[in-house]
Amino acid sequence: MTRVDVRKTYKLFIGGKFPRSESGRTWEPDGAQGTNVALGSRKDLRDAVAAARGALGGWAGKTAYNRGQILYRLAEVLETRKASLAEELRGSSRLSAAAALKQVELGVDLLTFWAGVPDKLQQLLGSQNEVSGPFFNFSTVEPTGVVGAVAPDAPALVGCLALLAPLLAGGNTVVLLTSEDNPLPGLALGELLAVSDVPGGVVNLLAGRRAELSPQFASHRDVDGLLLAGEPDPALGAAASDSVKRVRNVELTPAAWRRLDTLCTLHWARPFVELKTLWHPKAP
Repeated sequence: MTRVDVRKTYKLFIGGKFPRSESGRTWEPDGAQGTNVALGSRKDLRDAVAAARGALGGWAGKTAYNRGQILYRLAEVLETRKASLAEELRGSSRLSAAAALKQVELGVDLLTFWAGVPDKLQQLLGSQNEVSGPFFNFSTVEPTGVVGAVAPDAPALVGCLALLAPLLAGGNTVVLLTSEDNPLPGLALGELLAVSDVPGGVVNLLAGRRAELSPQFASHRDVDGLLLAGEPDPALGAAASDSVKRVRNVELTPAAWRRLDTLCTLHWARPFVELKTLWHPKAP
């Protein structure tokens, strides 16, 4: 009897579940080798934002040390899936086996770095401020909230992780639009997230057309910030200004996306944390 191959179906990852697009649309990205991918819609984005908002209190309320433990667990899961994920990346990206494995290992190293950051953000970004008067004055670090992220077309896997990890380290929840050219590695992260300790809704993964979904990120009033890979788009900035949304663009060369020292610096996390100032009277 001839065996029938079971082809993998790449679905979205929203609220800890794997829905197909509510629109029923699919598309076959370049290099997908006959694999259909759910094409995310504006309704999927709204569902993902609602899931992220619902998970924000629980994620931000965890201790910074616990968030670091969870990110480290995600690095462990990625390490155990290293060979299969590299093969998946090689097949969809036309990379050599060595280049695909190197990208996955870079992703593991990147997550390991950011796993050590959450419980140090207060010391690195917060401060005790000098004031004139009988008061203590402290600036403490808090997350921005729900952040939308749009990954670069390449590198497909590291590009997603480079945006996700610093946002999660800062206590934010994330809705991430994966690479339009090669969404398969980004969507495969959903399978790792589902078996790690990351609570449902903290990370939500969409695949779709950047031109269709990016304006929805910018105009959505329940998205608190937007992190975009690529050059600034004045139209997105104008749409985001209606809700006073913070927008940051990451413009890196292909070589810079492959360097750990470029991806593991605090300037990735700093724009998406807030400093709250507290006053406390000194004892007489």
